[in-house]
Amino acid sequence: MASVLVVGASSDVAHRLIPELLAAGHTVTGLARDASRLAALEHERFHAVIGDALDQTVLQDAVAQASAEEPVSMVAHLVGSIVIRPPHAMKMDQFNEVIATNLGSAFLTLSVCGKAMMRTGGGRMVFTSSVAAGLGLVNHEAIAAAKGGLEAMVRSAAATYAKRGLRINAVAPSLTETRLAEPMLRSEAARAASEAMVPIGRIGQPEEVATTMAWLLDGAPDNLTGEVLHVDGGMGRVRAMG
Repeated sequence: MASVLVVGASSDVAHRLIPELLAAGHTVTGLARDASRLAALEHERFHAVIGDALDQTVLQDAVAQASAEEPVSMVAHLVGSIVIRPPHAMKMDQFNEVIATNLGSAFLTLSVCGKAMMRTGGGRMVFTSSVAAGLGLVNHEAIAAAKGGLEAMVRSAAATYAKRGLRINAVAPSLTETRLAEPMLRSEAARAASEAMVPIGRIGQPEEVATTMAWLLDGAPDNLTGEVLHVDGGMGRVRAMG
């Protein structure tokens, strides 16, 4: 079984992904800022590292922890934020925070974890994008820029490290039933409007994203790399009739 590092382990998707990885027999190290959220994941093969995913030293420590018994060979990045606001109403420091949280932390994970994994034979990495990266959505300019950059990074990194044994992919969910999405789903009208945008007619569930990420880490064929899997009910690619 493998050693897995989950960056952003306090997220709702991570709370579905980590048990799935543990059930498969893997050892999991979770990095998050919120220690209280990690307490619910207690398991003999789960190790918590508390800190900021934008802190290179913290991330290096997390890789060291994950590699204590065997080299880390799987990495999932689930750090993210949502700010829905038009550019004319967003300050530059708010935009920079969205970019740092969503793209900067992903790049740092790629850099630090990729370097460690190349030394020990490679492995798999999966990042979290969004349907907003490829679909023009009202007031999503900041998150679209961040996630669009992430998808471009994934494709380029897949090419850079293909012969170094790294397989790098991403998932792109639509709006998903998580704490992060609660402000956009508070009213029945807002929920109905969001559901109407999805061809299958409902909001995504965190376990659907988690299962896809687990497959990319542990079940996908070796020749799958540089791909973005849309877990979005068809929102980004199809149009339902009627």
